[in-house]
Amino acid sequence: MITLKEYLDEQINEQLKQIVISGRRDFAMPENIRIRPVLIKGEVCYQCSAQQGTKALHHNYSKKELIAYLESILDKYGQLQAVGAVLDGTVLISRKGKMTIKTKRHAAAAPAPMKAHNRVKQYILKEGIPVSFLVDLGVMNRDGKVLSQRYDKFRQINRFLEFIEDVVDKLPDNREITILDFGCGKSYLTFAIYYYFCELKQRDVRIIGLDLKEDVIVKCNALAAKYGYEKLHFCQGDIAQFEGVSAVDMVVTLHACDTATDYALAKAVEWGAQVILSVPCCQHEMNRQIKSEILQPVLKYGILKERMSALITDGVRANLLEEKGYDTQILEFIDMEHTPKNLLIRAVKSGKRNQNRNLEEMMKALHAVPTLEKLLYPRGREWMQEDE
Repeated sequence: MITLKEYLDEQINEQLKQIVISGRRDFAMPENIRIRPVLIKGEVCYQCSAQQGTKALHHNYSKKELIAYLESILDKYGQLQAVGAVLDGTVLISRKGKMTIKTKRHAAAAPAPMKAHNRVKQYILKEGIPVSFLVDLGVMNRDGKVLSQRYDKFRQINRFLEFIEDVVDKLPDNREITILDFGCGKSYLTFAIYYYFCELKQRDVRIIGLDLKEDVIVKCNALAAKYGYEKLHFCQGDIAQFEGVSAVDMVVTLHACDTATDYALAKAVEWGAQVILSVPCCQHEMNRQIKSEILQPVLKYGILKERMSALITDGVRANLLEEKGYDTQILEFIDMEHTPKNLLIRAVKSGKRNQNRNLEEMMKALHAVPTLEKLLYPRGREWMQEDE
């Protein structure tokens, strides 16, 4: 008599079309589970999909992992039905856990095309095409294959380039573009931006990366020289004190900590940057300042106060940029599962100022004066008096 493991080992392969598990007996489990083979990074995996309440659940398994998973849950259901190219099967499970396995072989049907997993997409930087800086930074090997442990970084870089692609037509195309990357760190994105403009878009661009760490700057300048990136330079310095240029077309700031983001945004406004891309980090200032009797039942919990402070900080920053003539969006940069610091502020200069008087009232109610407010309005909000 065939065992469950023997049956599953034969049924689960590339010829599998679908498995449906139903007849739920344990109401802590999803009502039913559907399984199909998918391609992920060129390898066959098995995707389990289920609906639990309003939440859609998806998980991908190797063949070995899937068999182990099915063996562990089938006693909580009444049946498993499988359809394959040459083998179909039914597993009936009694309330006492006894399993009856029935199989049926048939003439080979034309196999359904295996669907690629929904995460497979066309990236701006293509997998399989070696990019020198991604190889040196440990994201790709020399054949252009993305290393499995660095795939999140590969997606992050491409995601950032997509944000640029959406607004690239807002940048001048008849002259050199100047881009500043504040707090560039190891400069994955800085190199990617230079490659995007020079190699993919054939645009004339000058990029300056700024960071406090001298060893990082030395290494990045050496790599830029190695690749022949003549207009990519890295400088050591502080965002607040940087005076190396008089005009900038685009300002990038990725995870500049706390008020360093505010100084970068203020510099961008001062230079009249056409595009600003900022991923803020560690918004401690608001957390120290914020006070509100009406919100005290929530603010008394430290973790909630911290998260509310971060959201309020970025909302205020977006509004202040709108007051200075920018169309501003707050977008999800990468999935929350990778980092909680996943919001990106994207601002494009329009010249149309959105004068938001409610913003000042909200800040007064919260007893907070953010650094960006002080940098953009060193003498107070002159426009408030001008409009009256």
